[in-house]
Amino acid sequence: MSSSKFTRRGMLRSAAAVGGLAAFYGPWKHNRAYAQATDKPIRLGLTSDASGQYANSGASDRRGMLMAVAEANAAGGVLGRKIETVHLDTETTAATGSRVAERMITREECGFLVGAVSSGVANAISQVAQRYGVIYMNTNSSSPTESGENCHRVKFVWDGNGANFSKAAIKNSIDAYGGDFMLLTNDYVWGHDTARATRVLIDQYGGSVSDEILVPQGTRDFTAALLKIQQAKPNVVAAAVGGDDQIALRQQVAQLGMGDKIAWINNQQDWPDIYGLPADNLFGVFGTTWYYKLDLPGVKEFVGRYQAMYPETSMRVPGNVFYNGYMATKNLLEAIERAGTTNNIAVIKQLEGHVMSAESRMQHHDAVVDPNTHQVQQSIYLATGNPAPTEDDDLFKILTSSAPEDVRDQDSLGSCKLESYDDTPTFDA
Repeated sequence: MSSSKFTRRGMLRSAAAVGGLAAFYGPWKHNRAYAQATDKPIRLGLTSDASGQYANSGASDRRGMLMAVAEANAAGGVLGRKIETVHLDTETTAATGSRVAERMITREECGFLVGAVSSGVANAISQVAQRYGVIYMNTNSSSPTESGENCHRVKFVWDGNGANFSKAAIKNSIDAYGGDFMLLTNDYVWGHDTARATRVLIDQYGGSVSDEILVPQGTRDFTAALLKIQQAKPNVVAAAVGGDDQIALRQQVAQLGMGDKIAWINNQQDWPDIYGLPADNLFGVFGTTWYYKLDLPGVKEFVGRYQAMYPETSMRVPGNVFYNGYMATKNLLEAIERAGTTNNIAVIKQLEGHVMSAESRMQHHDAVVDPNTHQVQQSIYLATGNPAPTEDDDLFKILTSSAPEDVRDQDSLGSCKLESYDDTPTFDA
């Protein structure tokens, strides 16, 4: 990608940015570069979509990161250093993600990378990050392979994944509606991996899959798929469709009156994909990691800080994507502070196995960064559309809360092979 294209997309720097770019020391002798002065800002590269299928979620993800950075800077920075951010659009494509990560590290002096919604993009970014030894916080992509076969020593996965959400939903659906399933799957890595995990659980709990319909990314007309579902009349449709595709799907299901004729499970419901849709589009049961109306300590204050920082945004309350972006960034900065250094290996060791209290997470259960897969093991919620909202934005009715150990992705433990510390390049940001 040319530099002119990056300029046209727009490079966004935080208010903490300093004028000019210091010389970048790389490729590094012995794979090391060192901060030359303690007043040098710590620079985070925000690798989130501003265009493509996940543009809306990318914007929400980025707002979460920036609020965490703003709060850290207001408190004096990290290790006495200001936090600076650089954003480049990853465009919901893996090739762009790779180029953005390369540029962030080799030209923009970013010592840490944060952000992703598409699992294909996240995987591409993490391959570049591992090659340089740059810590990468995958905030919002939820393919099981991100903490499984595509795991890396430098990558930490903050969202629940398809296996976690399926474990929470499948058995309940079979018990309530029956065991004949059809799968409706986005035809890319997240959809495939989520459908695979769903199949395993359906079989485990005594159900069966009669058919799977693959829909390409960018699908806006679901007529053929929905007619096929109408004719087959399954007990349950398990959908792994995300972003703008999911918005179009929900609208067309509602138009055909199919939302209450068949049981629908959407593996995960990202807030930006549902916000502003009519009530009849909120059919089915879906998973999430957080909701702004959870009756837990800190939630009301968190929502207030969001509204104070983003008074003009059309999304008046934060959702799970914002939450994940915020939590990943906040915990990265706290790990740097605990390590007392920006040395990547020291920070990695602070993140691995780190326990976060339920109160600090604003969830029902304590969470932990799994030291073997680098996925955050956390509370998983099932929700549906709220039939009795207390306000306009109260779209979800939370049905269940599952503890991390009850929805753990066991397969990732076997398939994740983290690089050794010795095989991971070291540097100090």
